[in-house]
Parts: sequence; structure tokens; C-alpha cells
Amino acid sequence: MKIDALDLRNHLKNNLGSLYIVYGDELLLASEAADLIRSAAKYKGFADRVILVAENRFDWLKLKEQSQAVSLFSTNKVVDLRIPTGKPGKSGSEALQDYVKNIPDNTITLITLPGLDRNSRASKWFAAIEKCGVSIEVKKIYREQLPRWIAHRLKLQKQTIDQDSLQLLAGRVEGNLMAAHQEILKLGLLLPEGHLSMDNVKRAVVDVARFDPFDLGPAILKGDRGLLTRILRGLEKENLAPPLVLWVLAEEAKVLLRVKKALTGGMDMRTACVDAGAWGLRQKLIPNIVHKITTETLRNAIIQASQIDKQIKGIETGNAWANLLELGLSITPSRT
Repeated sequence: MKIDALDLRNHLKNNLGSLYIVYGDELLLASEAADLIRSAAKYKGFADRVILVAENRFDWLKLKEQSQAVSLFSTNKVVDLRIPTGKPGKSGSEALQDYVKNIPDNTITLITLPGLDRNSRASKWFAAIEKCGVSIEVKKIYREQLPRWIAHRLKLQKQTIDQDSLQLLAGRVEGNLMAAHQEILKLGLLLPEGHLSMDNVKRAVVDVARFDPFDLGPAILKGDRGLLTRILRGLEKENLAPPLVLWVLAEEAKVLLRVKKALTGGMDMRTACVDAGAWGLRQKLIPNIVHKITTETLRNAIIQASQIDKQIKGIETGNAWANLLELGLSITPSRT
């Protein structure tokens, strides 16, 4: 069964299959689709997760063991199989074909792959897994498709804009899906639900052009405390709404904390980053900084973020911008 990535959310509300295949080169969309499936599985009681990364020299017997690991005391689990190359090889091909014939009742399997060429899509192993499961291809979003995609994402956060505003947004991000994602997040955090006027959209996406809150993440991960301070002070002078800044800082703390927990549990760095939702530049920078900051510091940062949120909302007193700077510096170890 094939479904469109845009229909996945509705599908999961009514159905939860035993096998899902997510493939495509649009990393943001593939990651989000996989996250939706994991969240739906967890909501249905599949709390345990086994992560298998089938890279070079992967032992495919590990996958076979998951189909045999059933007992009276087994818990519902998700088998999260990732094949980064998209080419499982002969042993992997055979293992996958055998596995999908014997998926235990207490198991939901999620297989993630990159974009596949024609030969891979026509292979026996892919035909077998697609026949037994639900496949979701995350297709590349081209420039002419971007306005429709932006409109759909805004609808998810209960916002709408006119065609001229959509073209403005699409032009600003120049076909970069991650940049579009960030602009949409800005609109959700800076502006209320409902229809957004062109003037409001322009102010939200253009006025922060000099100091972009999404530059805070790279500054943190590079250990550049001076740059972090300059960006935060610039954003304050431009009167940017503090909730967006808080969200960015808190998200960096949460990602770093997830990575540290995964590393403590024995996971390798690459898998820990991907599992924590860190890809692209984040994935390259995290290994240089994650060992320089303690778990306790990150937990305290998340608690502090909650307190700043109350200050922004007027529930507690305090200088939100001064505390945002303190929060940012606390999770930015010096480069020396």
C-alpha cells in the first residue's frame, strides 16, 4: 500500500500497520514522517524501540533475531531499521524478504531509506517489503510546488495567507525546504492563529534578516559565545518576540540532552544524532561540543527555559532577555 506523505497524519489517526517504509532524499520530510510513525506507535502502547543501522558489515542476523524474540513476557516494540545506503546487499535482501513474512504481532517495523533508483525500486527485496507494508515516498519539493507546501504547513498551525504572501515566502527561501520550515515556525511563534496579512508576514520574515534567531543554534554548537551574545542583543534591539528565541535555545538544549543520553546508553555518535533529530550542520558540529557540557547543565537549562517562558507570559517577574542570554551562554561551552 502506497500513501502520500501529506496523507500520513490522517492515515495514522485511523490505522496503524505492522510495517512502514519511508524513503526519499528530502531529509526533513523523511525525518518528520518517521517521527509521526514512531509517535503513533508509542501512543498505541509500542513504547520500546530497537534501532538497527544497516551500514557496512551489518550483521543481518540481528534483524532475524527481532522476528524470533517473542515470549510471554515480550512487550510491544518498534523495530527501527535504517539503511543509509539504500542497498542492503545480497544477505540483506534475503533477510528483509524473510523478515517481512514473520513480523511478530507485538512489533511495528519502520524501515527508512534514502531516495531509490529504478533498479532498487524494482528489486525483489523492495517489492517484498512494499507488498507487506505501507510505503511513503517523500518526494523532493520543487520551487513551483513550494507555495502549496507552505500553505499546507501553515494550515497545520492554524494559519492562512494569501497567494502574494506565499510567493513572498517562497522567494525568500529560494527553494530551500529547511529555510522554509524555519520561516513557517517563525510565523507560528510570532503571529496569532487565523489569516495573516501581507504586512504582518513581511515584518515577520524580513525584519529579522540581519539577526536571525536560527543562527543561535550554530553559534552554540561552534562554542562561539561572542557571536551568540551579538545575535541575542541584536534580536532584542529589533524587538523580536522572545518566544521564538526561547524556542530555539530550548530546542538546542533538548537535542544535546537526547544525544548525551543516547551516548550514555552505548549508541554510536552518528545514530545518536540522527535519533535526536540532528541532521546537516547540527550533525557535524555536535560531536565537537557534546562532551564539553554535562547532562546536569542541560537539564537545568530546560528548567530555566520553563521559567523564562513564565516571565515572557507575565506569570513571573524577571528580565526575559537577560535570562535568555544567560540560558544561551550556559549551553555554549568555550571553544578553548
